[in-house]
Amino acid sequence: MLELTMATLSGEDAGATAGMTMAEAPSEPGAVLRVGRDTAVCRLVTPEDWLFVSRVHLEFLCGPDGTWQVTWLRGSQPDPASEVRLAHGPHARSVEYGGTVPLPYGGSGEIVVQERTAPRSVNVGFYHEV
Repeated sequence: MLELTMATLSGEDAGATAGMTMAEAPSEPGAVLRVGRDTAVCRLVTPEDWLFVSRVHLEFLCGPDGTWQVTWLRGSQPDPASEVRLAHGPHARSVEYGGTVPLPYGGSGEIVVQERTAPRSVNVGFYHEV
């Protein structure tokens, strides 16, 4: 089971969450959870006017062995208006635009989508229950 918790933060919030939502999916091959502005396809939806987040920004996909990966999907713009970082434990790394990274098996952490021009971010916590 993969559990996601999303908080949207802006500079005006001074560390408070503007919105908190949750989603989960079983660790079965082909299971998908998406994060973005499009309510039709995303389980976790960001504010509609937060244009630094694509309609479908992140895709969590369960592989054939029950492990999960996250992909920063390429949007309609050649250069993104945000940066994406994956952190778990003491480790943090940037995710390339269009790149895919594995989530730690049985682990937890956070993926942060940070707007490049303003103090706004989408923080997606993850927990992979085995």
